[in-house]
Formats: sequence, C-alpha cells, structure tokens
Amino acid sequence: MTITSIKPTVLCFSGHDPSGGAGIQADIETLVSHQCHACNVITALTEQDTRNVKKLIPQQVDDFISQAKTLLADFTVKAIKIGLIGDIEICNAIQQVLVENPQIPVILDPVLAAGGGKALSNDNLSNAIFHKLLPHTTVLTPNSEEARKLTRLNNLDECGLSLLGQGCQYVLITGTHENTQEVTNLLYHQKKLIESFNWDRLPASYHGSGCTLAASIAASIAHGLDPLHAVLEAQEYTWNTLNEAYSPGQGQHIPNRLFWMQE
Repeated sequence: MTITSIKPTVLCFSGHDPSGGAGIQADIETLVSHQCHACNVITALTEQDTRNVKKLIPQQVDDFISQAKTLLADFTVKAIKIGLIGDIEICNAIQQVLVENPQIPVILDPVLAAGGGKALSNDNLSNAIFHKLLPHTTVLTPNSEEARKLTRLNNLDECGLSLLGQGCQYVLITGTHENTQEVTNLLYHQKKLIESFNWDRLPASYHGSGCTLAASIAASIAHGLDPLHAVLEAQEYTWNTLNEAYSPGQGQHIPNRLFWMQE
C-alpha cells in the first residue's frame, strides 16, 4: 500500500474494552499501523476480560452526538469505522451522523456477540442495524454467524445478497466460525459473489480480530484505495496480526497489531 505523507483521519465509533484486545484500542493500534490518525467516540463502556464480556454500559446519546459533531467540524474525516454499538438509541444516533455526512465512506463491523459468546445485541438492535445503518455502509464485515443473525437466513450466499440488497456496497463475510479446514472469506458486490479468499486456519481463538479487519479496511480506504483492494490488504494484515498473536490473559489470544515493529 502506498502511504501518503499526510496521515488521513479515521473516525471510530466503538466500545471501550479494558482488556485492550478489542474495541477502541484495537482500532487505534490498527490505524497507527497504517499511518492514519484515529479520532474516537465511545459507544459503550464494558466490563470484560480476554474470556468474555460481563457488563455493557452504553454512552449517553446526546453526549455521543455532540462528541461526533465536534470532531467532524474539526477534522477532514476520510473514513468512519463502526464497531460495537450496544444500544438501539446509539444506533439511531449513528444513523443521524451518517445521514449528515454522506460523503464519508463507512466500514461497519456488526459486533453482535463477544468472542466468549455473550450476546451484545438483541433482535431490536440487530433489526435497527440492518434497516438504519446498512443503507449507508460502504463495506460491511460480518462473520458468518452475524450475517445469519442480521438476515435470518442460513445460506451464506443468500445472506450476502440480502445484505447487499439492503444498501451495502460491499459485504465481506468472514469464515472463521465455520467448520472448515481453511478459513474462507466471501466478498459480495453488485448483486453477486465476486471473490472468495482462503486463508490457513490458525490454532488459537482471538479477541479483536473483527475490529482489526474492519479498522484495516477503513485505513486503506482513508489512504485512497478502492474497497476491493482495501479488503485484500486488510485480510493479509489481519492474518499476520493473528499469526503473531500473544496471550497476556487467561482467555483468547490478542492480535499483535504492531507485529511489524519486531521485524
């Protein structure tokens, strides 16, 4: 990827993970790795560790909107990355921000459950994400379970087409949750599957891999890459962070988003 001399700004709407594996910290580390400047508005505080989420504390809606508007008035934002939403009112607030800034590419990682399995979304929130945010989304990055939950379909090709039909420009369904020897990621665009990507399946379970992938796509788009090439770059970067992951806690491994510093 060609890096420009000026660091483009990416605005992240994500939760705070005090374990440092996912959420805002994952976004910032990824964006730093891509020579971007990260601006952040917290959607929710959490109580969690590397094993699971124990508590979700949504941000106040008025505070969220005012923080986002203040940043957007100051910075030329080249991409918006959305992660954990956690609350339907925050979803509505994000929709308001996107409607007011239609020129900014949007990368949405629909975080519906924690890596440990705890649900971070109910049916009402999933429906709100589907109907209110997908029409504004440039690249959607659900894992296979999230794609099925959003669409209420089982076949992944049908899921991809349904998500495109709701307004997403690109949909990348990741396959780490599927029972396959390799990990197969499926990319949909213009009413069809345009490419599948196969990656060696790594042995551990990882905390923050989806955040890393979406933030990496956002960074590449902020640097001027088209979504297809941004998706290609981001998958390679994310796989390397997982291949170099480490285990500081007693649960999942954490992606080493600064792995290149060791070389």
